[in-house]
Formats: sequence, C-alpha cells, structure tokens
Amino acid sequence: MTKLKVLSPKFLRRYLNLYDEIKSAVELYISDVKSVDFPNEKEQY
Repeated sequence: MTKLKVLSPKFLRRYLNLYDEIKSAVELYISDVKSVDFPNEKEQY
C-alpha cells in the first residue's frame, strides 16, 4: 500500500484517524479473500 502524505495544519483538530481504520479494514479483507474465508456460504446468493 502506498503511504499518503498527512496534511496537518495547526488550526485543525484531529478527531479520527481514518487512514488507520481503512488500512486495517483492507488488510482484513485481503486476509479473508486469500484464506478463502470470503465470500462464504452465508454471504452468497
């Protein structure tokens, strides 16, 4: 994954770090797909 440059001006307050949340979710998705855990029987039509 590419590293994004974080812009953090002094006048902004950080309430949430979405980069880490999204990165974690994508890593879990990749892990599930590689282990053939996604999609499973409950997640298919």
